[in-house]
Amino acid sequence: MQVAWHSIYSKITFLVLILKFYFTVINFGPMNNLQFPGQTGFYRGKVRDVYTIKDKFLVMIASDRISAFDVILPRPIPYKGQVLNQIAAWMLRATADICPNWLIDVPAPNVSIGKKCVPFRIEMVVRGNLTGHAWRTYNSGKRVLCGVTMPEGLRENDYFPTPIITPSTKAEAGHDEDISRDEIIARGIVSAKDWEVLESYTLQLFSRGKEIAAKRGLILVDTKYEFGKIGDTIYLLDEIHTPDSSRYFYADGFEERQKKGERQKQLSKEFVREWLIDNNFMGKEGQSVPEMTDEWINTISQRYIELYEKVIGEPFKPENLGEEETKQRIISALEKL
Repeated sequence: MQVAWHSIYSKITFLVLILKFYFTVINFGPMNNLQFPGQTGFYRGKVRDVYTIKDKFLVMIASDRISAFDVILPRPIPYKGQVLNQIAAWMLRATADICPNWLIDVPAPNVSIGKKCVPFRIEMVVRGNLTGHAWRTYNSGKRVLCGVTMPEGLRENDYFPTPIITPSTKAEAGHDEDISRDEIIARGIVSAKDWEVLESYTLQLFSRGKEIAAKRGLILVDTKYEFGKIGDTIYLLDEIHTPDSSRYFYADGFEERQKKGERQKQLSKEFVREWLIDNNFMGKEGQSVPEMTDEWINTISQRYIELYEKVIGEPFKPENLGEEETKQRIISALEKL
């Protein structure tokens, strides 16, 4: 009976949080295009709103928008922006000894301020297990992905002998595309010298991410990193090791599930993609996004919060800030730069 009451209490508590979230959204509206002192640019991505300040700094606001198959889904996910921003900030600080990163300050739960870099137009995708896009490629009979040859005899979710890097282009619009190391260098997207640095940073970051995940009973399966430059210095950008950029499996029972050929239990955004696929949506022309019910929205939100608590190892503390308070916190932080 105690377990039942605990479950009911947890559900009621989460429902109250959701109501607070919608109360904030209704009263303050969606985050508008804000204006900041010294602002020199603005860009709205699929998930983030990015403000350029004095051509030197970026204010990055993580919204509650959610995207899949390069399509923004029609309804926001409560607390998603806060989860992504706070995991990313925690991970950037936990890996700052490996390479420089862009982060300077986190003035609000869903806001980060950092250095403006010239980004490399690729994403460094690194994979420790054969899953997702790599598995779909492998299962189709192909053994080469982004110029990397994958070994024979693997099953879905098996470990690669060593992690592999499978880069993709960073598209301004539309779908990112697979690309090989040799093509990246040949096209002048990244120099051979810079590639060596990106490759080294990527593998070190992934190793650190796996160490952190292992302490929490998780397996960091695959992830992506983005980098940029200021002068000759390469910086790690954006978010790292979040559910939007990474895939995690639960370590407990992993080997047993592999032996039985069962689906792995995971924490990532992949369950949203799987739900869309099951409902005949993959972002293709003529397809419609299936209805996102209140129950499904709450489920997604709870999964994001669960990942935060698993990865960080601390209880999630939701904050509901209005637009004006968020703006004032950002301005106060900018004044200190």
